[in-house]
Amino acid sequence: MHRHGYKGRKFGRERDQRRALLKGLATSLVIHEKIETTLPKAKELVRYIEKIITKAKKGDLHNRRQVIAALSTQAAAFKLVDEIAPQLTGRTSGHVRVQRTRLRVGDGAQMATIEFVDDLKAAPKEEVKA
Repeated sequence: MHRHGYKGRKFGRERDQRRALLKGLATSLVIHEKIETTLPKAKELVRYIEKIITKAKKGDLHNRRQVIAALSTQAAAFKLVDEIAPQLTGRTSGHVRVQRTRLRVGDGAQMATIEFVDDLKAAPKEEVKA
């Protein structure tokens, strides 16, 4: 038996549960800009989020709709496309970093933080003068 062509981790879940897990992790990463999860989930999230960020950087209508479909909420998708992606234009890849942190107390799982490599600054909000 060979393992050629079997990409990705299964996490002991069905396909729909796996997709929902990655979608939720990606949404949390976009909203909070840094999350902590287990190391295998973080490594798999890198593969998922890099593709979404690349689409968000293009920013046209088709890619914007694909980003909305790939994340759980529209607010997270709009934040990625309108605020985060313009700050990541200097890179072609490697937008996120994974760092091992600790062993989880309950089961000894290796934990890791995943965050954006570049420091993201909140976009200055324009004040409307009445």
